[in-house]
Amino acid sequence: MSVVDYDLLSPYGWTADVAAEYLPLLGDSLTPARLLRMDRSECDVAVPISGTRLPDQAAAVIVRARCPRSDSDVTGLCTGDWVGLSTESGERPVTRGMLNSAVVRKLLPRNTAIVRAAVSGHSDSRARAGDQVLAANVDTVLICSPGDGDVDLGRIERMLALAWESGAQPVVVLTKADLAQDLPLDEVRAAAPGATVLAVSASTGLGMEVLTAVLDGTVALLGPSGAGKSTLANALLGSEVFATNAVREGDKRGRHTTVHRELRPLPGGGTLIDTPGLRSIGLWDAAEGIGRTFSDIESLSAACRFTDCSHDREPGCAVREAIESGEIPERRLTSYRKLSRENEWMAARSNHRLRAERERAWKQIGKDQRRMYRDRSKFGR
Repeated sequence: MSVVDYDLLSPYGWTADVAAEYLPLLGDSLTPARLLRMDRSECDVAVPISGTRLPDQAAAVIVRARCPRSDSDVTGLCTGDWVGLSTESGERPVTRGMLNSAVVRKLLPRNTAIVRAAVSGHSDSRARAGDQVLAANVDTVLICSPGDGDVDLGRIERMLALAWESGAQPVVVLTKADLAQDLPLDEVRAAAPGATVLAVSASTGLGMEVLTAVLDGTVALLGPSGAGKSTLANALLGSEVFATNAVREGDKRGRHTTVHRELRPLPGGGTLIDTPGLRSIGLWDAAEGIGRTFSDIESLSAACRFTDCSHDREPGCAVREAIESGEIPERRLTSYRKLSRENEWMAARSNHRLRAERERAWKQIGKDQRRMYRDRSKFGR
């Protein structure tokens, strides 16, 4: 009798804990798989093949699987997801002779998810799921910022809020350190409490050993185009897996070389997800992430005389005292206010949308009931 060799998924993040969580949810008709790349209604997945492992087979087989858009159980799939596969009939797990008929039937619960608001600015229900979830089941987020120019602390704080909210551990990486005149490491560390901050050069190897040592589990790279994410990914993978391109000389902006989110195994264990450059980073329900990003300000707020202190002109404001003493910069308070207002606006917009949807649903129910009573009266029932 053939069995599924789950160890084949180990290079893609399968562990004893993952098995204990997901196997009871799959039953006898589904095969576990890790989603490596989405492509509209299809995806590439890593699948453990039923049967005896071949001597030269060290990892799972990569399969192109179909993702039925009409199936609500598999909507919003994203790179890094764990899924359940079956054959076209849905009655049998995928085996060695049925790889060409693999269909994604079940999205397994995510432990973490990097989620941003839609680029269009629409609320969650109106945006495509792929535009919302950047990566799933991520343990470490590498926030990449080019160190060879002006380091944007506000952008780093925004990405930190996104990373903390996901449940993953952020690491701020100043790339292209070999080209930098003066790296503002102290300023970046002050803007990233609780996160490791490193300066690296993928081309010279500067800082790469230290970076490799702090990686854990599934690692996702986030940052703008031109930050050197793909170059860094290739250095971590040990081969030219992802295409790279130089930034424009005129404005130092990057070109979108990476157009898909893609997961690859790392040579020393764990997995890596490279993502396209982010032009905009809208926060979505990120109050906890903002709180962790600005933990210094929130800790000081607890010492303010008034519980509703706006940190403006109130007497006994611990935050203003810290700014005036130089403990924290005014810029950081401005960034905290900006992200908090944005997050509150998105939450209010979402609540308004949900209320409107519920009202429309109840109105439709009322119309259906009135129509039913009219029909009964008309036909004398």
